[in-house]
Amino acid sequence: MTPRETFIKALKREPITGHVPHFELVMFLTMESIGRIHPLHRDYGQWDQMSAKEQDLHLKDMALAYIETAEKYHHSAIFVHPNPGVNGDLPGNIESTRRILEKVRELSGDKYFLMVHGDPTMAIPNGDNMTDVAVMMYEEPEKIHDYTKRRMEEAQKLAEEMKKQPGLLDGFALCSDYCFNTNPFYSREMFEEFVTPYLKGICDFYRSLGYYSIKHTDGNVMPILDMIVGCGPDAIHSLDPQGGVDLKEVKKLYGDKVCLIGNVNCGKMQTGTEEELVADTRRALRDGMPGYGYIFSTSNCAYTGLALERYELMNRIWWEEGIYQ
Repeated sequence: MTPRETFIKALKREPITGHVPHFELVMFLTMESIGRIHPLHRDYGQWDQMSAKEQDLHLKDMALAYIETAEKYHHSAIFVHPNPGVNGDLPGNIESTRRILEKVRELSGDKYFLMVHGDPTMAIPNGDNMTDVAVMMYEEPEKIHDYTKRRMEEAQKLAEEMKKQPGLLDGFALCSDYCFNTNPFYSREMFEEFVTPYLKGICDFYRSLGYYSIKHTDGNVMPILDMIVGCGPDAIHSLDPQGGVDLKEVKKLYGDKVCLIGNVNCGKMQTGTEEELVADTRRALRDGMPGYGYIFSTSNCAYTGLALERYELMNRIWWEEGIYQ
């Protein structure tokens, strides 16, 4: 099977043979690893002044950054971040999204599962407006609902546009974070009001078009994980051990309902010893692999500033040991 086909079987929690599928939500270390600037690290302020040929060359270089990374580390999926045209966690320019996806498909065919941003739900507010948003949820909840409904319409429009080109896109990564390391930003009652209808609605909508949905949120997701699973995403990422998430426990509670992705401790990758990282990688494989429905990855992403050799150590352990017989 192709990496894409194996990834889909894992999302469907079906038996597979060979390597446990592996991908990263973001692999920012492309300059050191493959000699290409990551697409999100590029400034395209003069994009509109470029000739069609210049734009095509830039699109090809961005596509190759994704493909060469996936090839080097044996990833099964690529999370494509459109640039130019990024607007928060929803692509702000449908045409930019389409063009980069087309270029990745042109150069790699159907080898990889391709996904883009697509989460209309409201994430944790930043430090500048957290108090204002918290007050608004109590005093003017209709404003929160209006905001989320507009984003729902944007996400649905993007999905409908992508569907006009069958085979271009496989699914969406829903990347609104809900949790701190200690607890969720939302109480269960607030989550039920402000998130659940829209998260379930967008998962149902994507599924109706034949797309898969991968819900990302790091931190301590345990107090609301049952609610997230109940909304029907195909997978949950990143199962953050720094937020107290125990993969073995989550597998026991929800492994028959949703695919699980992640759980290698990014803290161990950054500041732990090599021995600690190796042990943690093996623990994630040991806890995640039984019964299938598991995709290997870090508990967040390969972020800027992470030592590449640490990522490559984790990747090597997975490649040598993360194999179904």
